[in-house]
Amino acid sequence: MKNHHELEKLLMSIDGRGYSAYKQIKGVYNFRGYKLLVDHVQADPYAPPSKVRIVINRDITGIPDELVDSKEKITAVSDFLIRVFDNNIKHLNKGVDGTGGSGLLSIDHCGQEMLERTAVLIKDNHIEVRFEIGLPAAGRRVLGKAANRIFQDVLPKIVDSSLLYKNIDEKALKNQVNLIQDQMYIRKELKKKGLVAFIANGSILPRKSGISDKPLSKEGIPFKSPKKFETEILLPYNGKITGMGIPKGITLIVGGGYHGKSTLLKALELGVYNHIPGDGREFVITLEDAVKIRAEDGRNVEKVNISTFINNLPGNKDIFQFSTENASGSISQAANVVEALEVGTSLLLIDEDTSATNFMIRDGRMQKLVSNDKEPITPFIDKVKSLYDENGVSTILIVGGSGDYFDVAHQIIMMDEYVPKDVTATAKEIAASHGYRREGIINSKFGEITHRIPLKTGFPGRGKEERIKCKGKYKILYGKEIIDLSALEQLIDDSQTNCIAVMIDFLRKSILDDKISIFQAVNKLYEQIEKYGLDSISPYTGHPGNLALPRKYEFCAALNRYRRLKIKISKVNFK
Repeated sequence: MKNHHELEKLLMSIDGRGYSAYKQIKGVYNFRGYKLLVDHVQADPYAPPSKVRIVINRDITGIPDELVDSKEKITAVSDFLIRVFDNNIKHLNKGVDGTGGSGLLSIDHCGQEMLERTAVLIKDNHIEVRFEIGLPAAGRRVLGKAANRIFQDVLPKIVDSSLLYKNIDEKALKNQVNLIQDQMYIRKELKKKGLVAFIANGSILPRKSGISDKPLSKEGIPFKSPKKFETEILLPYNGKITGMGIPKGITLIVGGGYHGKSTLLKALELGVYNHIPGDGREFVITLEDAVKIRAEDGRNVEKVNISTFINNLPGNKDIFQFSTENASGSISQAANVVEALEVGTSLLLIDEDTSATNFMIRDGRMQKLVSNDKEPITPFIDKVKSLYDENGVSTILIVGGSGDYFDVAHQIIMMDEYVPKDVTATAKEIAASHGYRREGIINSKFGEITHRIPLKTGFPGRGKEERIKCKGKYKILYGKEIIDLSALEQLIDDSQTNCIAVMIDFLRKSILDDKISIFQAVNKLYEQIEKYGLDSISPYTGHPGNLALPRKYEFCAALNRYRRLKIKISKVNFK
């Protein structure tokens, strides 16, 4: 192992030479208090930056053991350190004039959620920080002196101010650790209390703008629960909180336009994640397996059993193993529901605005005009009750234009100028009144959930065809095929998409055997990650890249949108 003085000599010796001379610095260097590992050196000043790690003994950092003695605590501490490291980069690195990304220092960017990431690894007795450096250049000539200033001056200051417990905000760190424990406690309480979601009084649900997920602090109206749904929870660290507990079953959210229906649902769909202090949604907690469902015109569907919702298609198309390269709105929404059930969701979140109308409802007048035997679609309204009664799957549904759902709902909440009100009794009275009514279907059983087996032949072989890379948050390029993730509203971070790409590759190489179902394969993949960490699925040693763990539901959704996916149907119930 070399020391930092040898790195300085090397950088000075290659000053002014061709850019490829930087390749000589790859290796491990001992600095005062930490090790610097240069894992990958960029080939060109315009290429993606070089991958670098800092490894520091946890005893040197001074971070107390009690803050990192559980998985959720480690997630909170890692998240905190990433944010501090990122902030100190902005303050301490003044940059270097030069070609391309000269002098750029960057670490994985965190949003409002605390995610399991590879940017900071806390394991055993050490902490590892993974980041990137744009090695300075003039044209394509090495700027050795500028590079040395980054390594010898800037970086040690960032390390000292970001990783030493005495130099960071100890109170803020402890608060974040306590918060994530309280959030996990609420998740356990939801199941004990028969709830699917909880929204604390005082929560700020509206966001700053369409491009900012930060809270609308001044204009945002604090959330206040209706008395009927008010629930108390005594937290281990933040004491007693009160808020709206949404029970299992079928919940309607109604109200006029711009009164907060979609804002509430958005908060609930992101309540599957833990949020940082100050977000306003710290105690908006939803069952971790909740899935947002919407229509998705044009998506690929591969051998999905949509018979619950679709039957008697023209041309005698197989509804039990339905495939299409260009699904309609109703077909895509039916497939999205079935695929979510296939991997075990217990809560569906649906917004009328992003749904196919004919999938959601057929009113009484349309039933009289177009008889049921001429309509292949069984609307969701006729299946939502049996979905809960037979499978235990709850639904939270925004409805602005269809009062027919009053009949099947267990509770109905009206948003009135961002204030929730219980209108269940009133809505039920309206539903029971004489006059117009629609007819429900005679056979209301939900139907079978079929398990599918992904085949290895559907994935590319060697060479360029097996390359997989991300193009932003909502696009993965796999060989020549584009996997479009733009409809996955619970996908929140570019690094989750990076991770999905890596996971697909690992799944293909190490798990699929033409025998196990998607349900089994995905569980096996997540068991691998749980046991060995995110690093274990990366093809790269050392710096694994910027990865953040997605939920299994977004991963499966990505897999199902891969257009070359090949499926065979299992005859065995794998659950």
